[in-house]
Amino acid sequence: MSHPLVNQLRFARSEFQRCLADVSQEDALLHIGQMNCISWIIGHLANQEHRNFVTRAQGKDLFPGLNDLVGYGKPASTPPLAEMWHTWQVATAEADVFLDTINGKDLGSYLETSPGVILSENLGLNILRVTYHYWFHTGEAHAIRQMLGHTDLPQFVGDMSEVVLR
Repeated sequence: MSHPLVNQLRFARSEFQRCLADVSQEDALLHIGQMNCISWIIGHLANQEHRNFVTRAQGKDLFPGLNDLVGYGKPASTPPLAEMWHTWQVATAEADVFLDTINGKDLGSYLETSPGVILSENLGLNILRVTYHYWFHTGEAHAIRQMLGHTDLPQFVGDMSEVVLR
């Protein structure tokens, strides 16, 4: 059984996917004002999971250059939607390899940002940060979709029972 914090992260991921269901390539590449485009948002969240739970936790770099494309503070980019969804799917699946091993004792441990350099937040806070990051960008993506005139968007948080209670 997964740790409850991991289940919350998985629920945030599922709501992110639900918010972005059926977004077209054309709409995913639009920049509205200062907002990021949807394809960037997907890659950005993939980057955070990849950096924390794949590279730092497992020592693997599946996507060299991803941070330069969609990382925090980097120049705006407009990556292809299909490529970002693929990157997100691979990154989250590989992150789950690590996340499935976590128990309560692990939450107080620290990941290294580079050899000998410890991340300032423990693993429990890091999982919460990633979870909240999903909610932040889910809201941003939802707002973008509203501005694009999309209809029939999710109106409330979905069913948690299948993700959180498993």
